[in-house]
Amino acid sequence: MDQVLHSEREGDIHYHVYIPESYDGSRPYALYLTLPGYEGLYFQGVAANLKYEEFAFEAQKYNEEMIIVAPQLNDWGETSASQTIALTEYLMDTYNIDKDKVYGNGYSGGGETMSLVMGRRPDLFTAYLHVSSQWDGAYEPVAGQRLPVYFAIGRNDEYYGSGPTREAYDTLYGLYERQGLTKAQIDEILVLDIKGHSYFTERNASNEHGGGGLFARDREIMGWLFSK
Repeated sequence: MDQVLHSEREGDIHYHVYIPESYDGSRPYALYLTLPGYEGLYFQGVAANLKYEEFAFEAQKYNEEMIIVAPQLNDWGETSASQTIALTEYLMDTYNIDKDKVYGNGYSGGGETMSLVMGRRPDLFTAYLHVSSQWDGAYEPVAGQRLPVYFAIGRNDEYYGSGPTREAYDTLYGLYERQGLTKAQIDEILVLDIKGHSYFTERNASNEHGGGGLFARDREIMGWLFSK
């Protein structure tokens, strides 16, 4: 809990890390980073992200040989994006990481941050889950890397609405079409999942934006991420 990477360039980077007992460095493990929404940022209190979101815990069900990291940053812009990149590079240098199994997700403000990360360094990741957020990063590097991206949001998300998510999906889809990819090929690496209101009410969620946390328990969504 509350590990700190002291980066000369990016400052102090706070994060929580789960390392399976079986890890001894002798073989490569997968790596998963999950960035929280506003309620989970560091100024909200140590481990607030783990109290409000279940992505880090639910991920343990998909791969017993995966290091799970839950950073607690202080904004959802370029500063946090740079810190996320620095932390990812540090983790990949420090642990024996399978570079073909590096996953990320960002929820709400964390999704804004992670989209900036993906727009700058998609080469670091294997697949990305964008939850109840908007895309602030560049698109061309993601398409150039053909990074698998899953967009999940409520149709009437109270904070963002689903329009920005659909626009981001359509933009990436158009870039892939210009690359000459078929619909089937695009569908393998790009998913738009806009949930109707009943998805949330049936799971006792009072609103769609906060209900985005339910996607952590959705085996179809999380299973897609860790199957890449």
